[in-house]
Amino acid sequence: MSAPDGSPVGAERTIGQLFASATADMSALVHDEIALAKAQLKQDVKRGATSGGAFSMAGAVLLFSLPMLNFALAYGIRTWSDWNLAICFLLSFAANVLVAVVLALIGVVFAKKAKKSKGPQKVAASMRESAVVLQKAKPHPRPELVQDRGPEAIEAVARSSS
Repeated sequence: MSAPDGSPVGAERTIGQLFASATADMSALVHDEIALAKAQLKQDVKRGATSGGAFSMAGAVLLFSLPMLNFALAYGIRTWSDWNLAICFLLSFAANVLVAVVLALIGVVFAKKAKKSKGPQKVAASMRESAVVLQKAKPHPRPELVQDRGPEAIEAVARSSS
């Protein structure tokens, strides 16, 4: 088994290896946060496009379906109920308005979701927090070295580092 940088697990790593590992981890963190911001921005754009599409569809349904649907629905109501033709046309218009209102409400829901989304702001705050933590990071204190080490201690250190 080995550590992410290829050194054996449990082995002492040099300061250079630790610094390289920390630099690689920090670089990966920044890249991942940028990717997260892009993904959240993409999701917000999709929600906005869905909202715009729903509003456009509501307008198109109301505009282009009114003549054909009004005639078909009015004459259908007239056939089934023997009501006055004017009342049948009003009922068919009301049905078209109801469909347009439902589509507009769907557009409003998606527009509110897109507006409320704070994805990029969350990522920016997370990056600021990471920067603050890194600025305040201090190295761990090293144990004081004993000046009068004997040859046995020096030999043991030499064996462990080779």
